[in-house]
Amino acid sequence: MTSSLGEPNLIAIAGFFLFIAVSLGITYLAARRTHDAEHFYAAGRNITGLQNGLALAGDYMSAASFLGIAGLVALSGFDGLIYSIGFLVGWPVVMFLIAEPLRNLGRFTFSDVVAFRLRQAPVRVAAAAGSLAVVAFYLIAQMVGAGNLIRLLFGLPYELAVIIVGTVMLAYVLFGGMLATTWVQIVKSVLLLLGAFLLAGLTLARFDFNPLALFQAAGDQYGREILGPGGLVSDPIDAVSLGMALMLGTAGLPHILMRFYTVPDARTARTSVSYATAIIGVFYLLTFILGFGAMVIVGQDAIRGVDAGGNMAALLLAEVVGGPGFMGFISAVAFATILAVVAGLTLAGAAALSHDLWVHVIRGGHASDKEQLRVARVASALLGVLAIVLGIAFEGQNVAYMVGLAFAIAASANFPALLLSVFWRGFTTRAAQASMLTGTASSLLLIYLSPAIQVDVLGNAVAVFPLRNPGIVSIPLAFLVAVAVAVLWPEPEAADGFSELERRMAVGAGETARSNGRSRNP
Repeated sequence: MTSSLGEPNLIAIAGFFLFIAVSLGITYLAARRTHDAEHFYAAGRNITGLQNGLALAGDYMSAASFLGIAGLVALSGFDGLIYSIGFLVGWPVVMFLIAEPLRNLGRFTFSDVVAFRLRQAPVRVAAAAGSLAVVAFYLIAQMVGAGNLIRLLFGLPYELAVIIVGTVMLAYVLFGGMLATTWVQIVKSVLLLLGAFLLAGLTLARFDFNPLALFQAAGDQYGREILGPGGLVSDPIDAVSLGMALMLGTAGLPHILMRFYTVPDARTARTSVSYATAIIGVFYLLTFILGFGAMVIVGQDAIRGVDAGGNMAALLLAEVVGGPGFMGFISAVAFATILAVVAGLTLAGAAALSHDLWVHVIRGGHASDKEQLRVARVASALLGVLAIVLGIAFEGQNVAYMVGLAFAIAASANFPALLLSVFWRGFTTRAAQASMLTGTASSLLLIYLSPAIQVDVLGNAVAVFPLRNPGIVSIPLAFLVAVAVAVLWPEPEAADGFSELERRMAVGAGETARSNGRSRNP
C-alpha cells in the first residue's frame, strides 16, 4: 500500500499545536500555584480519585501501549498479547500491596517508604540509582516513538524531532510541576481512549464487528501459527522472565509510585487504582484489535517498510480505515500520549535527584522549599537533555520492547526493597542498599549482554546472555541478596522502628507521628 506518512499532514500538525497550546495553558495556570516542593512534586495533594485514576492511566498508557504493542501484535501476532496482559496484571499488586503503605508512609518518592526506619543516605543513594536507570530506559521508548512520529508527519529529521519533543516537555515540568503534568495526563487519557475506540470501531466495521472474523482473516493470510504463541517469544524461560518483569515492574515504576502522593489519603489512593485498572484494561483490549487490524488491513510488509520496529502500525491502520484526516487525529493523540508520559518520567527522575540525593544526602534533610524547587528544576533540565541523547542513540527500537526492559529494572531494583521494607521487621539498611544496587546492576548488565544490545544494537552474531529480558534472574537475585544481608548483618534499631511503621501504614501520619520528633522519618 502507498501511505502519506512522510508527507506533512495538516490535521496532525494542527492537532499538535492545539494540544501544545492547551497543555501550555494548563502549565501556565499550574505555575501560578507551584511555589513550593509539595506543589511541584505532589500537586498540593488535592487530586481526586477519578482524576488520579485518569492520570495514572495516562502515565501508564504510553507510546509503548499505543504504538509499540499494536506494532508487536501486527508483526508477531498472538505473542504481542504478552505485553498487554503483563502490563495489566501488575495493577492488583499495586492495589493490594503498595498503594496504601506508599500514601501513608511517604512524602514525594518511594525511597521515603524504604528509608522510613532505616539510615537515610545509603538507602536514598541506592534508590536514586535504580529510579534513574528505570527512567532512562522508559525515556528511550517515549523519545524513539516521538521522533519517528514527528519525522514521518512533519517531514523533519529524526534528531530534530526528538529535540523538539524534549524541549516542549521541559516546559511542562519546569514551570508547572506535578499539577500541570497531572492535568495534561487527564486530557491525554480521554483523547487516547476516544481515539482507540474510534480506530477499533472502524477496524471491526470491516469485519461486521466480529473480532473472531478479524482473527480468522489473520490466520488465513499469515497461517494459523500467527494466532498461537511463539511468534515473538519462543523460549518458555524468556516468556516467564518477561512476564515476571511486566507483572512486578509496575509496583517499582517511580513515576507511577509518585502519583499516590498527589491524593489526600490512602482510601483515595486505592480508589484511583481501581479507576486506573478499569481504564487500562479496556485500552489494552483495544490495542489487540488494532494490532491484528493493522496486520490484516495494512500488511506486515507495509508496516516494516515505514518503521522496522512496527511502531507506526496504528497510524497506518488509521489512514486506511479513516483516511489522512483521521490519521492526523490519531497522530496528534499519539503525540499527546508521548509528551505527557515523558513529562511524568522527567518529574520522577528530578525527584530522585533533588529530593533523595540533594536534600537528604547532600544537605542532610535540611533544605528550604525554595532551594528544593530550584534544584528540582535544574535536575529536570539535565534529564531533558539525557532524554534527547538517548532517543537519538536508540533510533529504530520497538518502543514496547524497550519499556519491557524498563519494567525489568524496576522489578529488580525497586520492588524487592519496597516490599520487604514494608512487610519484614528484619529488613535493614544494608539489605535495602544491597538489594537495590544488586537489582539495578544485574539487570543493566544482563540487558547489555542480551540479544537486545549485543545483536540488535551492536550487530554481533551471538549474545553472552541468551534471554531478551533479565527478570527471571535479576528479580530473585535482588530478593536473595536482601534476605542474606539482613540475616548476616541484623540492625536492631531498624527492627525497633517497625512498630511505628505498621501504625503509620495503617492509620497514616497522625498527630502522634508528626509530633514524636523521630529524625529518621522522611
